[in-house]
Amino acid sequence: MNDMHKQLASLSGSLARIADALSPAFDASVFDRYMAFKCTSRNDRLIIRGIDFPDPVHFGEIIGIDDLVGDLRVNTEQFLEGLPCNNVLLFGPRGTGKSSAVKALLNAYAEQGLRMIEMPRDSLAHILDAADIIRERKEKFIVFCDDLTFEEDDRSYRHIKTVLEGGLETRPANMLIYATSNRRHLMPEKISENLPDPQDELHPEDALEEKISLSDRFGLRLGFQHFDADTYLRIAENYARLRKLRIGRDELRRLAMEWSISHGSFSGRTARQFMDSLEGRLKRKPWKKQ
Repeated sequence: MNDMHKQLASLSGSLARIADALSPAFDASVFDRYMAFKCTSRNDRLIIRGIDFPDPVHFGEIIGIDDLVGDLRVNTEQFLEGLPCNNVLLFGPRGTGKSSAVKALLNAYAEQGLRMIEMPRDSLAHILDAADIIRERKEKFIVFCDDLTFEEDDRSYRHIKTVLEGGLETRPANMLIYATSNRRHLMPEKISENLPDPQDELHPEDALEEKISLSDRFGLRLGFQHFDADTYLRIAENYARLRKLRIGRDELRRLAMEWSISHGSFSGRTARQFMDSLEGRLKRKPWKKQ
């Protein structure tokens, strides 16, 4: 039985090597055919595919974070103009528009040459490979790391840390990293790290400094806050206007508040989910009785 297992393992390894050898080389023409891309890792190799239907979110939908959006757009415009600019970390509570603000950049500036590559955490080991691929392109690329957090024993953060600042190889001039996270410092922090422990590290402050230094490498850090009820209602009213829904303002606000109470949140995500439900109900055609 052990011999059979060894033979199967050897066969599996051989098939994997054959698959790697037969895998097509990266087709650079994908950058001519798409404006949004997603990275994955397969057999320890970087795969970049075009996204056929990128999220159509636009800045007209985003309410309540005007100053933050303004800073984000100015930094992106500097990038497109070839001026000094910064990698960006957008952090704060869920549902406050962090991801939407980044994705709206693509729809606002694609005609000016902006492109966006979504890079999940499990593909970060290939971020230098992606940098090499796009280095000579004329377009400007934002590497988008959405919901970026690292656990205590996760060392993949070192890949992005090197690209942000600190590695011998410089980041391409046509590449920036925009990351969103619920955590200000991207990694879990413990109260014990600020307390002396004879059985722990000799210098616990060094471990804490290692964690903080990752977020510090983002030159522009934008902090998002929880929305209040008034902002939530303004978001709902804005969606109703954009979607041309025929409903009275008082009725809309009443239903929106009922929805937020049942969902326990005044977030922009909650407002959008409410409007999806409301629009579906308002536009639904009566079912014929059988």
